[in-house]
Amino acid sequence: MLKVGVVGLGSISQFHIKPYLAHADAELTALCDVNEQRLEEKGKQYGVDRLYRDYHELVTDDAIDAVSICTWNNSHADIAIAALDAGKHVLVEKPLCMTVEEALRVEEAVKRSGKVLQVGFVRRHGNNTALLKKFIDSGDLGEIYYAKATCLRRLGNPGGWFSDRTKSGGGPLIDLGVHMIDICWYFMGKPRPVSVSGNTYRKLGNRHHIENLSFYQAADYDPHHNDVEDLANALIRFENGASLMVDVSFTLQAKKDELSVKLYGEKGGAEFEPEIAIVTEQHQTILNVTPQVDQLTFDFEGAFYTEINHFVSCCLEGKESIAPVADGVQVMKMLNAVYESAESCREVIL
Repeated sequence: MLKVGVVGLGSISQFHIKPYLAHADAELTALCDVNEQRLEEKGKQYGVDRLYRDYHELVTDDAIDAVSICTWNNSHADIAIAALDAGKHVLVEKPLCMTVEEALRVEEAVKRSGKVLQVGFVRRHGNNTALLKKFIDSGDLGEIYYAKATCLRRLGNPGGWFSDRTKSGGGPLIDLGVHMIDICWYFMGKPRPVSVSGNTYRKLGNRHHIENLSFYQAADYDPHHNDVEDLANALIRFENGASLMVDVSFTLQAKKDELSVKLYGEKGGAEFEPEIAIVTEQHQTILNVTPQVDQLTFDFEGAFYTEINHFVSCCLEGKESIAPVADGVQVMKMLNAVYESAESCREVIL
């Protein structure tokens, strides 16, 4: 039985808590949040009586084996290191942290402790991810030499901590771009990144004046505070000659929101978002293949259940995580390089 404590009880925490409650070999043992009212409410809702306002107390509780970190990005590294040094396994929401320096500190803590650290790259755990990975690993697409990912919101700055750079580390790049970059890189076989050229723009703000179009707002939404980028784009080059182009936005003068992930290989191509599809050749003819599956789109909630199940198995059975700390470090290097390139107006060599 894996006894788990969850640190941070904002909206993303429910996608950790519910799968733990449903798992036969996991027990939700403790909760932690700086907001006392929310902590008490969640404790009653989930029947948990070990409640902490200080994560240091939770990670040193001998009754706990593992910790899920669902806090602001600026606290990920410190909580992860404290938990690892206390002998706990860790599942940390994406991104791993806010800087490469923090990421390397977390990696050192993993090595010291010998414990599992899994990064919350939830798109790696989708059913369609596993399906497409089978085609790729079997060589059906050949070498993937180019990928392109887009996640553009017209009106989608959540505000609150998301729009406070000191808490989030950035805007759509570190919030949405982390998913886009990671899933492409994962499908491409995780080649070593060698250079990044990127741009960021702050032109529209959070557009809180817009009416007649609703959008998600964080619990601490403040329409008057926003110091993160509206839009980011980047070209990432890899050691094997492959490249990845990505663009993401919180706000943009666009007709509609866009979400797409496309892969191009020597023998075939694929789309992962918005729906899974495969492009191939047979008998001198290009074919568009639509798999007959229950759901062509990404199952967000289902992927969290698979992610949590995988984490529990890694902790209890010693399985190797498909989202280890080393991957979190590499993705952090790419994210930070985009910001560095945008600020310096130059390509960054990694």
